[in-house]
Formats: sequence, C-alpha cells, structure tokens
Amino acid sequence: MSSSANHQALEAAPDSHDVLAVAEGWREAGRAVAIATVMETWGSAPRPVGSHLVIDGEGNFEGSVSGGCVEGAVVGEALDVLESGAPRMLEFGVADETAWKVGLSCGGRIRVYVEKVA
Repeated sequence: MSSSANHQALEAAPDSHDVLAVAEGWREAGRAVAIATVMETWGSAPRPVGSHLVIDGEGNFEGSVSGGCVEGAVVGEALDVLESGAPRMLEFGVADETAWKVGLSCGGRIRVYVEKVA
C-alpha cells in the first residue's frame, strides 16, 4: 500500500486519535494496555485499515476493529498478549471456520495486530 493510500485509510478512522488518547490515559493511570490495529482488509470489512481497539488488563475496551463477535475475540487475545507480552497477528475471515462464529459471514477478511503498550 502506498503511503498516500495508507494515509487516506488512517484518515478514514476518525476515532483512532481519541482511542489512542484513551490508551495513553489508561497507561498513565497505571493500567496494563494493549492496542489492536486493523492492518489489512480484503473484501467487505466493517472498519478500515488503521482502526484501533484499546484493551486494558480487566477486559475494558474502547474503539473498534470490526464489530460484533470479532471484538470479543480480539479482546480475549489482547488479554493473552498482556499476560505474555508477545504481540500477535490475528486473521478473521470466511476461509476460517470461526468466521461464522465471530460475525464475518459477509465475505470479508481482516488482519489485526495486537501488541502490549510498554
């Protein structure tokens, strides 16, 4: 993806700056925080590349990477990332048998990177 296309995708996620401010506030308050970021999308995807979901160690979250059950799956993975410290790349889509369970039956696929905020 070119930098201008990437820039446009990031602009398409208007809540991303607010969500990052939430993450910063949570860290300043001493909470463990993970950030999930939409890295790639194929086909129909509810959120654009650059969308963020921030998660604290108690499972509280702000933002969105997809909606529906995908968010729940990402929150669960983020809690594991917070515990282990190891980042993860997640992929959800119709080719995956879990697609129907997490709500991506529309034909799209997304790749989400989850990392702990140091």
